[in-house]
Amino acid sequence: MDEIDSKILKRLLTDARSSYRKIAFELGISPPTVLNRISKLEKDDVIKSYSAMIDYAKIGFDLTAVIEVTAIKNKIMEVERHISKFSNVCAVYDITGLTDLIIIAKFKNRSELSDFVKHDLSLPYIDRTNTHIVLITAKEDFRLL
Repeated sequence: MDEIDSKILKRLLTDARSSYRKIAFELGISPPTVLNRISKLEKDDVIKSYSAMIDYAKIGFDLTAVIEVTAIKNKIMEVERHISKFSNVCAVYDITGLTDLIIIAKFKNRSELSDFVKHDLSLPYIDRTNTHIVLITAKEDFRLL
């Protein structure tokens, strides 16, 4: 990946609906070059998919929770696979420290959060959880370039 690839990725992160022709014009390169480079980035799994940035609160997901999970020894990967299946789970991180995992998830209300913690996380190989409710989101943007 070189500087041109980085510039293409930055344009796609800004607007994934940009045409190859528009990106080419903005970067001063040919549309076939943009097409070839994007195709290679997709083939190499650098670009995994395309999506829109959504204000989740505006569609009813008013709660964001950060949940620490401590798993029973040797069961961390099973817990990760189980938790990753839920559509409201945005991220599952295998971390260092006193807990094994961090989950970032969105919920429509406290009842959904409660059900998730009490039922969906009640696996025999989860030792304990510690749930934090996000009060204010100062920044939430995973676009790095």
